[in-house]
Amino acid sequence: METGSADGTGAPAGRPAWRRLEPGLLRMRRLLLVVWTGVLAVAAGLLPGLFAGPGWAACALLPPACAAVCWRLLGRNWRSWRYAERADDLLISRGVLWREETVVPYGRMQLVEVTSGPVERRFGLATVQLHTAAAATDATIPGLEPAEAERLRDRLTELGEARSAGL
Repeated sequence: METGSADGTGAPAGRPAWRRLEPGLLRMRRLLLVVWTGVLAVAAGLLPGLFAGPGWAACALLPPACAAVCWRLLGRNWRSWRYAERADDLLISRGVLWREETVVPYGRMQLVEVTSGPVERRFGLATVQLHTAAAATDATIPGLEPAEAERLRDRLTELGEARSAGL
């Protein structure tokens, strides 16, 4: 049986302690899907029904059919996101079909932002965005609780300053 790591994260030795996104992100995205599906269904049924005849009002069924597929895809996408803080870098993993793992070294971080739009605030969420010296390694972690986002920002900023001091 593997034991916990020396850093107190509870992860097995040598493995990162992965953290998942908040379930509120999935609820928010699904609510937005339902709202936009309703708008598109009305537009797809009303406009063709008025201008091309009542038979074309059946087009209103297309957006809900697409939304049913997207509902499941949103869940799979949400489950694919995770992040881990290691000794020298931050790992961000995401993707269902194309798995993408981003490694952001603390010493390369130039700016760490916490943002929260009106819909995110309503669901009690925030996004952490990392800007690095190389534009290709900029990274984002959506769907965090505001307190966790601020803690992560402060920790990453502190580690970034400590690691870049030797440059």
